[in-house]
Amino acid sequence: MPVLLALDSATDTMALALVMPGRTAAFEAAGGAQASARMLPEIKALLAGAGVQMDDLDAIAFGQGPGAFTGLRTACAVAQGLAFGLDKPVLAVDSLMLVAEDARAQGAGDDVWVAMDARIGEIYAAHYRWAGGAWQVAEPPALYRPEALAAHWGVPAAAAGTALTEYAAALGTLPRAWPQARSRAAALGALALAAWQRGETRDAAEALPVYVRDKVALTTAEREQRV
Repeated sequence: MPVLLALDSATDTMALALVMPGRTAAFEAAGGAQASARMLPEIKALLAGAGVQMDDLDAIAFGQGPGAFTGLRTACAVAQGLAFGLDKPVLAVDSLMLVAEDARAQGAGDDVWVAMDARIGEIYAAHYRWAGGAWQVAEPPALYRPEALAAHWGVPAAAAGTALTEYAAALGTLPRAWPQARSRAAALGALALAAWQRGETRDAAEALPVYVRDKVALTTAEREQRV
């Protein structure tokens, strides 16, 4: 059983998980702009509380996205810096798959569409299926307008994520929906361990965020066109 540190700040929640033999210590706090200042102190506190030294870590996992640009860069930079300093590998975790894993823990089943608010009237969405004890990507993360996603997914078997509340009018009534996360940190730890068991470690130099769009804000003209 490895000792893994996992971190994610792709959303407004900063999630940390410390996977150890027999248990996982999880921590969540406000993320967003605060993540860059809080992440390292909270990592140190999490390790100290579990009696784990940095050198005890076998790998550092990070939420690679998609998600908020600043949050993705924060998690990536911290994971990469720690991995370089400790001469440890990294594990990249799909930040939308975290939502599917959390929904599965709440009873969503093995076929889940994830829809997360991407701001400026758009949604990060992906489709996952649980098979053979692991998540499979049925449709990879992409960027959708709410109406386009509603037309594309029809009536999903199960849906999860913040966009279900933010764009409820456009997405319509969904019979099985999990708009609120129970624990991103617990899901992060589970996916980090699964990635380790599949042998998906990589060199710290390969710790890169995954973006599905290149701009974070609309121009004034673009905003007026969307009114």
